[in-house]
Amino acid sequence: MNQQLSSFAARLRELIERYKSFSGEQELKEGFDSLALELFAFQFKSNSVYRKICEARKLTPNVVEHWTQISAVPTSAFKELELTNLAPDERVAIFHSSGTTEQKPSRHFHSAESLAVYEASLWSWFRLHFGDEGELVFLTPNASAAPRSSLIHMFETVRQMFGLSEAAFTGELSANDSWTVDFAATVQRLKIASETGNPLTLLGTAFSFVHLLDHLVENNLQFDLPEGSRVMETGGYKNRSRLLPKAELHLLITKQLGITPDNIICEYGMSELSSQAYAVTRDKWQVARSYGASDHLSPVASHFHFPPWARAQIVSPENGREVAEGETGLIRVFDLANVFSVAAIQTEDLAIRRGDDGFELIGRTQLAAARGCSLMTA
Repeated sequence: MNQQLSSFAARLRELIERYKSFSGEQELKEGFDSLALELFAFQFKSNSVYRKICEARKLTPNVVEHWTQISAVPTSAFKELELTNLAPDERVAIFHSSGTTEQKPSRHFHSAESLAVYEASLWSWFRLHFGDEGELVFLTPNASAAPRSSLIHMFETVRQMFGLSEAAFTGELSANDSWTVDFAATVQRLKIASETGNPLTLLGTAFSFVHLLDHLVENNLQFDLPEGSRVMETGGYKNRSRLLPKAELHLLITKQLGITPDNIICEYGMSELSSQAYAVTRDKWQVARSYGASDHLSPVASHFHFPPWARAQIVSPENGREVAEGETGLIRVFDLANVFSVAAIQTEDLAIRRGDDGFELIGRTQLAAARGCSLMTA
């Protein structure tokens, strides 16, 4: 069965890579359902743990007729079960969910093949939002310091694609394994960008930005970064002492760094997925259009969108059915790039449905365990 999954992974990578120029856009849009059903059948047969879950719910390939009917696995199941089609000797990487040290993390196993799909997915969608050249600063530790972080693996992949040195990482790992920011190194990069006039993109967790911004305020430092500079922020604030509403955080970024609100891009991802969603405005979408994106893809401001090889549904926590436009529910994601694990993932994150494929993120459900990359920040 892994040969069938390998063949599927190769076909999907080809589609994703053609999507960089949008030549594969229509094929992905029209063929998503058939691809999803094909992948579901492969994963049902090759993953005995997932098969038992599907059989218990009476949702098997012979009765499921549409991708929205495919049985979704809760993210919490990744803590207890090995939801993978990979044999132990095929696993070359494992991503853990980030959370408090008392929590048991989720585990997402990867082989060389699955990492190749993961990297093709993240790079294609990232490139459409941020371009593929320029100066980047990552407010996180590097990959050698945190090898089980999917976010840092994403950042490392982007760093390599941009051809940057490891000095692009200005975060560190503290003695208690929390993430800290090297303020001196980061401020030096901000000064260089301001003096040279070269746009700079800063990427990190929300709490990394809070700590950096607090440092700038406390030391009376303020920058007016060159036009075209951007920020990518991800993660929430749960279980941390300093909470900032997103609007306040973005206002502080604009005030202290001189980055306009339309150049602040939010990312949504998790260790159990292989694709990410971004919240963009029409102005930000000019980057994507410069690479050939069709105008009809322009999303509504501040709403998250996954790439066309992943779909999000906002479902009722009571009955699991998709909610109506403007209503609140849990985010359920079907990610074709999760070839060697489980494609249908039920999260514990709340969102408002915005259109057929967009959502406005609210946060974690009250009873959900605190998690997210922001929890790794001291």
